[in-house]
Amino acid sequence: MPKPKEVYICSECGHESVKWMGKCPICGAWNSFSQVTPLGSSAAPFSRSKAGTARPAVVSSIREDISGGDAIRYTTGLSELDRVLGGGLVKGSLVLLGGDPGIGKSTLLLQVSQAFAEKMKVLYVSGEESPGQIHLRARRLGVDAENLFILSSGDLDTVIATIGQEKPQIVVIDSIQTMVLPAVGSSAGSVVQVRECTAALLGVAKENDIPIILVGHVTKEGNLAGPRMLEHMVDAVFQFEGEQNHAYRLLRAIKNRYGATNEIAVFEMKERGLSQVVNPSAVLLSERPEGVSGSCVVCVLEGSRPILAEVQALVTKSGFAAPRRMATGFDHNRMSLLLAVLEKRAGYTFSALDAYVNVVGGLFLDEPASDLPIALALVSGLRDKPIPAGLLAIGEIGLGGEVRSVIRLEDRIREAQRLGFTKCLVPAASLKGMDLSSYTIKIVGVRDVIEALRSLNGN
Repeated sequence: MPKPKEVYICSECGHESVKWMGKCPICGAWNSFSQVTPLGSSAAPFSRSKAGTARPAVVSSIREDISGGDAIRYTTGLSELDRVLGGGLVKGSLVLLGGDPGIGKSTLLLQVSQAFAEKMKVLYVSGEESPGQIHLRARRLGVDAENLFILSSGDLDTVIATIGQEKPQIVVIDSIQTMVLPAVGSSAGSVVQVRECTAALLGVAKENDIPIILVGHVTKEGNLAGPRMLEHMVDAVFQFEGEQNHAYRLLRAIKNRYGATNEIAVFEMKERGLSQVVNPSAVLLSERPEGVSGSCVVCVLEGSRPILAEVQALVTKSGFAAPRRMATGFDHNRMSLLLAVLEKRAGYTFSALDAYVNVVGGLFLDEPASDLPIALALVSGLRDKPIPAGLLAIGEIGLGGEVRSVIRLEDRIREAQRLGFTKCLVPAASLKGMDLSSYTIKIVGVRDVIEALRSLNGN
């Protein structure tokens, strides 16, 4: 059956159809189909081969000693970034970096390119800025490496030809949504263009053993723009998070074939670019107020790193028929659950009061271990009685009011001890088999919320 001259593709998930449909049968999006010219067999030679002409490849045993295995990573010069990458940028890898507009993606990559260019040849490709605009930003950031080369083009054929001619050791593409393959009959940023451009760059990265970093735009919901398969095609996906009105930025590993996921690196935005924050716990707690009710400290795990953060709660008389519930940096539904547990199991009434929860520093706490400190902060705000400054709480709260165990409690306690905390409320079930004599901090095991509240001012 001959291939149709035109196809319709969903801009949300990439589903193809021979006719236009109002609703996508795969993702359920409305009015998301657009008409495009299908890609011919010769449009993307990097990702397609003609049937019957391919030759068998040479395979090797996984137990063989592959030469050069000790030098497959390039260090960035930033210890925080290297740790999130899993030890450095892997040769031949395709990395995707996403984030909100203006968050600092281009700034970070230009600084990283400067560090790489001190040892090797780097090609920085921009489809959004002219060379003059890039030079202005580079001058502000102090980027002036001799081996850093700039290419301003959105034509991917030109980019690939330049890579073949200049033979750089690292390539940065800013951004993948601005790249266009002329053979693809659709505009820049469309599902087909993003998919085919990524497939072409993937082939270039693997065939030439060149690490390529792609910048990806995000939608208004915060998801990476383009087809969902984009995240499956690349080797690693990193998300740059943070509020533009805050100085701190978080780089979070969403997917990493060469390292651990959910690792984070903390950066601070300054006049001359981004600088890494080696001790984020101390920074996040540096402005914690003393003698104020509704403030408690929690230790959460971000990948392999324990981080201390301050949670704040404000409980006040409501002026509305339905009291307000607002959470920043914490799940709103989880907050409502904790309020219900405190009211049912501990006897504290919040039904006629407004309740607000805030996580300081722009963090988002999605770990169950943050339940107990938020519950304590809510009760502290209700009673207007401050929690002792040297106290830290860790634990998940169940619907019965019980405090459940958490993972890697020893690492959390050591981090709290290092920063000078004197008392730590933890789940009693997690203390089984632990040697408490090795800690200088006072560790108190609690079984439920009521016992935790009684231990706040206990000895």
